[in-house]
Amino acid sequence: MTLIGIEEHWMLPELASALEAVPHPDESLLLNKRGDTGERLGDLGAGRLAAMDAQGIDMAVLALTPPGTQALPAAEAVALSRLANDTAAEAVRAHPTRFRSLSTLPLSSPPHVVAELERAASLGHVGTMVYGRSGDRFLDDPAYEDFFAAAAALRQPVFLHPQIPSQALRGAAYRGFDPMTELGLATFGWGWHVEAATAALRLVLRGTFDRHPDLVLVLGHWGELLPFWLDRADSLSRLAGLERPVSDYLRTNVFLTASGMLNPALLRHALTVTSTDRLIFSTDYPFQQPTRAEIDTFFGHLDTEEDRRKVRSANAAALFGIDLTP
Repeated sequence: MTLIGIEEHWMLPELASALEAVPHPDESLLLNKRGDTGERLGDLGAGRLAAMDAQGIDMAVLALTPPGTQALPAAEAVALSRLANDTAAEAVRAHPTRFRSLSTLPLSSPPHVVAELERAASLGHVGTMVYGRSGDRFLDDPAYEDFFAAAAALRQPVFLHPQIPSQALRGAAYRGFDPMTELGLATFGWGWHVEAATAALRLVLRGTFDRHPDLVLVLGHWGELLPFWLDRADSLSRLAGLERPVSDYLRTNVFLTASGMLNPALLRHALTVTSTDRLIFSTDYPFQQPTRAEIDTFFGHLDTEEDRRKVRSANAAALFGIDLTP
């Protein structure tokens, strides 16, 4: 049975250099340098394919690793988004049975976002990965309204990935420890996921899915905390003048991925708020590297062969327009 893994991260060397050169570099870049992570991020060839084979993954959907190009000035973001999209498209052309890719967009330059989304889609990118904030501009800002309209029209799913909290928020809530504990608290340990959940919730409260009912959002890490707080989040619906409860948007406009977190308790909870039709497998490579045995054990916690087929590949294939015909 085919296995598709989405959220398979990679890094563009030119982007890494540009991100390091900004006045206040994103501290989460340090996580890309731990152990052999940097080497794995830069490999779009034999090494990555070998890792996929070892895990039993037939096809990977590539996505540029955080923080993408959104932390860069507009002109740099535009140029490096184009280069990243060209590079990923070339990797897909080189390995058409093993790779697909999500595009990178210059959200720090709103006037250029739609054109790059359209160009990337024409290159074969099957969706796009974005972050919840560009500088001080939130993803639900009206400046991005045309982007969401275009993504819905092009049927390009939008993967909303976590990013490190702003410097102001880090000072208010994440300082007071040694540097690495502070970084972990602000990223994979907590802050990343609160940021992504807040960005997604803001999109719902802004009425984004009422205006664009065909728009699809993808959230990693089992929904970035949102599925665990829907009773409270639903109470916001009336205040925001929404057409439906927040939880309803989660069931109809959002797909959830595992992001390498293969705890069956998380799976069971996700199935209390959505269905197997909305779950997609992912490993969050190379930051998470579950073994083939761990992956097989995870799928054993799904009730039926049909559920396993959906989560292993059918849902991703339908969402991203991937032809699984041999």
